[in-house]
Amino acid sequence: MKKITFTTLVFLLVLGNLFAQQEKGITGYNNWLDSWTDFQPNKANYEEPTQILSGNISENTTLTKRNTYLLLGDVFVTDSTTLVIEPGTVILGDYKTKGSLIISNGSKLIAEGKSTDPIVFTSNRSDKKPGDWGGIFILGDAPINTFGKVASLNYGLNPSSTESISYGGDNTESNSGVLNYTRIEYAGKKTKDFGNFSGLTLAGVGSETNIKNVMVSYCEGNSFSILGGEVNLTKTVSFRSNKNDYNFNQGTQSTIKNALAVRSPYISSPDGSRCMYISSYDIKEKADTSKKETFVNAENLTLVNVSNDLKSDIKVGLVQEAIYIGPDVSFNIHKSVISGFKPAVILDDRIEINNENLEKIQFTRSYFNNCKGNIYRKDHINNDDLESWYGSRAFDNVYSKGPDSETFIDSDNSRAPDFRLRINKIIASNDLFDDEKEEDDE
Repeated sequence: MKKITFTTLVFLLVLGNLFAQQEKGITGYNNWLDSWTDFQPNKANYEEPTQILSGNISENTTLTKRNTYLLLGDVFVTDSTTLVIEPGTVILGDYKTKGSLIISNGSKLIAEGKSTDPIVFTSNRSDKKPGDWGGIFILGDAPINTFGKVASLNYGLNPSSTESISYGGDNTESNSGVLNYTRIEYAGKKTKDFGNFSGLTLAGVGSETNIKNVMVSYCEGNSFSILGGEVNLTKTVSFRSNKNDYNFNQGTQSTIKNALAVRSPYISSPDGSRCMYISSYDIKEKADTSKKETFVNAENLTLVNVSNDLKSDIKVGLVQEAIYIGPDVSFNIHKSVISGFKPAVILDDRIEINNENLEKIQFTRSYFNNCKGNIYRKDHINNDDLESWYGSRAFDNVYSKGPDSETFIDSDNSRAPDFRLRINKIIASNDLFDDEKEEDDE
């Protein structure tokens, strides 16, 4: 077990090096993960709740740092209400009632944390587990590609009115508020009929909504689910999700920049779990083909599978592709790193390989490292045509087999701080070993 933990720590060491390079993968002269993220959330202790949130919030409300809040059941922010959350506020999702927070269409969430004082949504249990509580839903009136312009969340929520779970419309610049310097931990409630909740669901959310510096960790469902809308994501982190890290669907027009996804083959769902799942619909007959198909523009992503023995994990079927692309989708990924998957990318077998479709799916200036296969078509044995196409000099991709420490290149820029000393101190302190061993023993 310590070997697995050490691999994780080595990855964090590599991650420190990433901040020094400005070419591929996550970038920044400053370590933008400092202070507000937490890769050991089960070690944190929070005060007992002093306030309970339940039912509908229909008046403008501010949650303050001096209180600790308990989400009891499904909590809806309705009637064009604004919910403000101060930096440093802790909101606990109730385990027994699987508490969730739903920002209804027309209402806003202003959760503006600070790098030194993030907002935290987590489980109220002392021994936290994935799926302890529901998640956060933000609903807007931006376009979706279903018939009738408007859809309802199909998750088994219990609103007082169907309006509280409706999303979609014509407002591409819809503003549902701000989510900044925020952590969402141990979400992903499992339901009998609707699968798992996501850590953060953005449904019909428009371009004026600000989603930045958000970390979702140990979610039993998808970390981020984007359903329609035109929302953009910047500096987001998905850590050890059970299902997909980033799930795009229903005609969303999204840009995702400077994002990180860290997968573990030992906790992934057997029915499918990827860094990115991009589709335009679940059932084609229910999609309005006259509307825009899903388009995702990705830049400076780092998608890493942390494995103790990658060859063995691939052999026994624990490792899947990093990116799955469905039919009727446009997808561009640029200056990114994909490391440790089988293969790096899979195109749905319904995607015909022709010039029109290949022009809609672009991979440029990216590293594909330690992947058993790079870009494949589902259920096709011979993928030489795709490998050759995307491996040409025109796309400037690199297929490599080597340690991540060699793949991620340091810059000579003197302003780039060296975080290796800080990570080495963490390794020397053994702070992470006990946490990992406890999880393994259970």
